[in-house]
Amino acid sequence: MKVWIDRAGCIGCGTCEALCPELFQIQGDGLAQMIAQPDGYLEDAAREAAGSCPVSVIHTEEE
Repeated sequence: MKVWIDRAGCIGCGTCEALCPELFQIQGDGLAQMIAQPDGYLEDAAREAAGSCPVSVIHTEEE
């Protein structure tokens, strides 16, 4: 699975970081950034974060 964030649309709400801090982090500019790509056990958390993003800027792609 590959995950990415369209930072241009991010509102910095922090939901992704709260759900999966191993993958997402709010940066100094107030926007979320990927800090790692998910491996097996974090894939469900990445999908949950993508589905919970209020502006739908987290994208997942199954490999």
